[in-house]
Amino acid sequence: MREERAVSGIAFRELSPVSFLQRAAEVFADRPAVVDGADVRSYAEFWDRAQRMAGALVARGIQPGDRVAVLAPNSPVLLEAHYGVPLAGAVLVALNTRLSAAEIGYILQHSGSRLLLVDDALTELAERALGELGADAPEAVGADRFERELRGAEPHRHEITDERGLLSLNYTSGTTGRPKGVMYHHRGAYLQALAMAYHAQLDTSARYLWTLPMFHTNGWCFPWAVTAAGAVHQCLRAVDPAEIWRAVHEDGVTHFCAAPTVLTGLTEHPAAARPQQVVRVFAGGAPPWPALLERTGELGLDVRHLYGLTETFGPAVVCEVQPEWASRAPDERARLIARQGIANVIAEPVRVADPEGRDVPADGETAGELLLRGNDVMLGYYRDEEATAAATLDGWFRSGDLAVRHPDGYVEIRDRLKDVIISGGENIASVEVENALTAHPDVLEAAVVGVPDEKWGEVPVAHVALRSGARTTEQELIDHVRERIARFKAPRYVVFGDLPKTSTGKLRKNVLRQRSRTGG
Repeated sequence: MREERAVSGIAFRELSPVSFLQRAAEVFADRPAVVDGADVRSYAEFWDRAQRMAGALVARGIQPGDRVAVLAPNSPVLLEAHYGVPLAGAVLVALNTRLSAAEIGYILQHSGSRLLLVDDALTELAERALGELGADAPEAVGADRFERELRGAEPHRHEITDERGLLSLNYTSGTTGRPKGVMYHHRGAYLQALAMAYHAQLDTSARYLWTLPMFHTNGWCFPWAVTAAGAVHQCLRAVDPAEIWRAVHEDGVTHFCAAPTVLTGLTEHPAAARPQQVVRVFAGGAPPWPALLERTGELGLDVRHLYGLTETFGPAVVCEVQPEWASRAPDERARLIARQGIANVIAEPVRVADPEGRDVPADGETAGELLLRGNDVMLGYYRDEEATAAATLDGWFRSGDLAVRHPDGYVEIRDRLKDVIISGGENIASVEVENALTAHPDVLEAAVVGVPDEKWGEVPVAHVALRSGARTTEQELIDHVRERIARFKAPRYVVFGDLPKTSTGKLRKNVLRQRSRTGG
């Protein structure tokens, strides 16, 4: 069966993001593609290496449909695997480098990975993970050894015959249980990459810094989006505010993605200064608070807010900034761009529905669950039909997020359904309380969770990280919130200290709930 199919005498190619690299190698052959420190590779070299990676995998016995896991930071080996693995006909399983050995072992076992490609700096972690599996462990090979095999391998290219075929398995964070394997297809990744290139305004002059982990939802499909634009991938193995600012000021970085917590670190860093070039930043992973958007704007960072999940190939909703908003007061404009927005250019219009599946009015007040559907939604959860069915409502994916729709069509997340605090019969959205807290000049970050209470059922508790040198008190923060929102929504008490985060910068509210309940 051929990669192209004929309909009425006209041939159509099956969509796959791998084709972006083939095109880039033809039209941008000598342009820089991948920068890793002093090492610079052209698009022609990138394409050649991807095909040789496929050849090396085939030489190791990898067959179409086999799972190939990669444990590596944001390095060329993981970037090349986004092309080399599917070119071998295999399925990519990019592993979170910050997981425990037991968690990595579970994913290797659940995915049925046949081969584990490991960055040599992570060899010890990989060995412990493999030790969890014993005789069932997949074969493992270090990146340095595989590099020698790659250089001597014959180029290989598997024909993509089904654009809805399995491209990758992406595992959820598993904060409420075992991680689930989200099944991505070629068509979705291809279209999502185009959407990201369009909304980020990527072109051949762009230089994209890899601050977002590539293992996280395939880096929001930017491994393919940056290539589609013929732009430069600049690798960054660990998030470091000083290095990010250096790359912006000295290397001319024009684009990167970051969670709000990463942006907070950037705004607080001594090197923070307005760059000469326009720097476009996609922020996601959690709703950014308006005060943070005001600060990034003052630093000349053009921050666009995105919303999505592992199940939606990353960002499914984009906050398109309207030209008319420029004339608004800074705090009002920040509130507008802090909303999640509208469906991205290749997605279906999103819905906000009540528990019976009926759309709620677009009044900016009535909350419902955000529902999504379209080409950028997963095939389902791997080996988990029950979870797939539970996440589906009349053909729509249930996000688990509580949102409102504004009269202009923009949606705004009010909370995770599981994070809504019900106190005395009243619903309290933790995001609303967090926004009030972070408007205080001494507050760096805030997270609000509900804890059991004999009288009210639940009460809100705030966990707050202060700016360096700040001296605010618990009562001052509680009074600050009460001046801005209903008094019953104010936190019952405040816990000061650093906030635990996931590997992608999300606040770990499950950990904070446990701390609040045990006093730990």
